[in-house]
Amino acid sequence: MKTMSYFVILAVLTACAKTVDYPSTKEPSLDSVIQDFQDQLQADLEDDNILGSVSAAIIKGENIIWSKAFGVLDRSSGMKADSSTIYRVGSITKSFTAMLMMQLEAEGLLDIDEPVEQYLPEVKAIKGYSDSTKISFRQLAAHTAGLEREPKWEDAYTGPIHDWEKKVLACIPKTAFQSKPGEKYSYSNIGYGMLGLALSRVAGKSYTDLIKEWIFEPLGMNNSYFVVPSDKLDNLARGMEGGPFGELNLDTPEEEHKGRGYKVPNGAIYSTPHDLARFLMASMGYYDILEDAKLQSMQEPVLVEDESWWQNYGLGYRLLRDTIISTAGHTGAVSGYTANFMFEREHEYGVVIMRNYNWGMTNVDLRAFALLRRLKRLDIE
Repeated sequence: MKTMSYFVILAVLTACAKTVDYPSTKEPSLDSVIQDFQDQLQADLEDDNILGSVSAAIIKGENIIWSKAFGVLDRSSGMKADSSTIYRVGSITKSFTAMLMMQLEAEGLLDIDEPVEQYLPEVKAIKGYSDSTKISFRQLAAHTAGLEREPKWEDAYTGPIHDWEKKVLACIPKTAFQSKPGEKYSYSNIGYGMLGLALSRVAGKSYTDLIKEWIFEPLGMNNSYFVVPSDKLDNLARGMEGGPFGELNLDTPEEEHKGRGYKVPNGAIYSTPHDLARFLMASMGYYDILEDAKLQSMQEPVLVEDESWWQNYGLGYRLLRDTIISTAGHTGAVSGYTANFMFEREHEYGVVIMRNYNWGMTNVDLRAFALLRRLKRLDIE
C-alpha cells in the first residue's frame, strides 16, 4: 500500500482522537494506566497476528518510567524484539532537522527568516520562483513554503545515501509551488530535503555529520544512525510493508535500507525507543542542546488558519490538542515501519511507539494521544 494512502487514512483516523480514550478504572493510578497501555499494545499485536513487533517507552520528566517490546523483530528467525531493537523513524527525522536549524540560529550562523537562496541559490530553479516567491528557512520547517509534497521525478526516491545532496539538486527544477509562500500549510517532503541541504551549506559540513555531532552525541543517542552499522544489523527489525490484511511486502523495505534518494533530512534516521526518548526529553527541555524559549517557539503553531484548530504544525513538530490536553511530537511512516513520539510539556509526560509494519490495530497517533490524556488526568484529578 502506498505511503500517500497511509496519510490520507491517518487523517481520517486522527479526526476521531478527541473522543478516543482508554477504558476508565475505578481507582486509576500510574501503574494501572501503564498496565492498560501495555495490555492494549500486546493485544493489538496478537490481533494483528503477522509476526511483527511493537516497542514503546513512557517518559516522565527526564526519566523513562516504563519500556517494553512485544513480538519478533524478524519473522523468519523468530528473534524477539527488545529495548535495543532498531526501527526506521521516517518523518520524525524532520523534528531533528528543525532542531538543527534552531541550534544553528542560536549559534548566530543564520536567521531563520532570511531567504534560503542566500545559501542554496539553486532554489531559484523551482518552477514559478521569482522575487515574490522567495522562501525562508522558517517556511520550509513549518511546511508553509507553498511547495509540492514531492518532486515530479520517479528517480527521486532511489539511490545511496551518499548521493542524496545530488538528488535534492536534481529534484529542485522538478518541483513547483502549490501556493504562495507563507499563505498556507502544505506538507512537503522535498521542502525538508532543501532545508537539510541549506543547513549543511550554512555550517560548511554535511547534514548527517551535523545531526550526529549536534544531536545524537550530546544526547547519548548511541543506537541512532543514518546507515545501520554491520555489527548492529542483528538488532534491526525487518520491515514489512502493509499489515494484517493483504499480502506483506518484504522486498521494498529491504531495498530502502540501501538508500532513499533525496529523502534524508525528511526521513532517513534509524533509532530505538530509548534513544528516541532522549530526543523527546530534549524537546521538553531536559537536555541542554537548545534554550527553552527556542524550544517553545518550535512547538507553537506557525500558521493558524482556524482558531478552533485541534491539529496544527510548528517548526518540525506536529501539534494536537483537545479540551483536555495539548501535545507536540511527530509521526513517521515509511515502507515497513511506523513510529510516533508525542509529549505533553505541562505535566511532563511523553511516549514513544515504534513498529516494523505499517498497518494494524495500534494507530500510533491515537494510542499515544489517549495515553497522554489519561496520564494528565492523574495529575489534575
